[in-house]
Amino acid sequence: MRVPLLDLNAQYEPIMKQVRQNIDQVLSTHQYILGPEVKQFEEMMEEFLNVNHAIGCASGTDALVLALRALNIGTGDEVITTPFTFFATAGTIHRVGAKPIFVDVKEDTYNIDPDLIEKAITNKTKAIMPVHLFGQPCEMDRIVQIAKKHNLYVIEDNAQGIGAVYDGQNAGTIGEIGTLSFFPSKNLGCMGDGGMCVTQDEELAKRLRQLRVHGENPKYFHKWVGFNSRLDTIQAAVLSAKLPHLAKWSEMRRENADYYYANMKDIKQIKMPVIHDKAVSIFNQFTLFAKDRDGLMKHLKKANIGCAIYYPLPLHLQECFGELCGKKGDCPVSERAAENVVSIPIYSELTKDQQDYVIDTIRGFYNK
Repeated sequence: MRVPLLDLNAQYEPIMKQVRQNIDQVLSTHQYILGPEVKQFEEMMEEFLNVNHAIGCASGTDALVLALRALNIGTGDEVITTPFTFFATAGTIHRVGAKPIFVDVKEDTYNIDPDLIEKAITNKTKAIMPVHLFGQPCEMDRIVQIAKKHNLYVIEDNAQGIGAVYDGQNAGTIGEIGTLSFFPSKNLGCMGDGGMCVTQDEELAKRLRQLRVHGENPKYFHKWVGFNSRLDTIQAAVLSAKLPHLAKWSEMRRENADYYYANMKDIKQIKMPVIHDKAVSIFNQFTLFAKDRDGLMKHLKKANIGCAIYYPLPLHLQECFGELCGKKGDCPVSERAAENVVSIPIYSELTKDQQDYVIDTIRGFYNK
């Protein structure tokens, strides 16, 4: 048996007809840049997330840059974030001239630890950027409370958490701006790059819409220096075909997670994901903390089971951030996670036979 980490073909086949119809509609009009399908998808997302404004852009990375620029964060400013995340989180902070300040994650959820945030705040701090890692929202009530106390912005990096919920609110809609990624491997992925900013604030929405087209409004008149970062019309058409299925896909991922929980609880050498009481995860990844992680990965790959490490080196130890003087021991929880985590298949189309094979293979490794 072969079990890939992600099977995009299994997702595509049932919706292929609608996806192709939507693409053909774009091809028939040749409105490839900010065509009507972009606005349609933005409105669909506003309804799905119960948010006032959704602004499509070229990638999840660009969404973070746009959010930072819309909030006037730049040279000399500091943004508190997590070191246990994809590079773009801190890379975008650096890109606008600000300084990422790394705060360690919690031992159980791998999300930023609210208990450590306040001590990292200085007079240069402008924002907190929590990451809803692996599809589970951070403790947003506590983070927002800290932000309000210190008059800081909250930018939610929700690249992995579209449709996740924290305490009754959709992840990405709680802070000033939330960002989304539609990279193909995401729970809602397009056929290339794509991203989005969401906000409840009308003025921020206006600024974001202008910044994504070089800061112009009206055409050829520029209030700000912006970017060329627009969601392609074809990608919006693809996403419009997929979005109506997202809630069901997320529920199927949760069912697959429950199956893992029920059938691997006796394997003492692994620790499965811990979900916060107030959180509803969409399980972008199902990440194990595993004894002899590297040996387990070799065993899984030999059995044709997809697996991956998210992430092998925390950001505070990355060479490009050497100027920040980060050193081993600064974020010990993130460092231990990087040395021990491995993600296994969790996609919605995963069959029970495939899951049984994954479970038996993991159990067999530890019983040998």
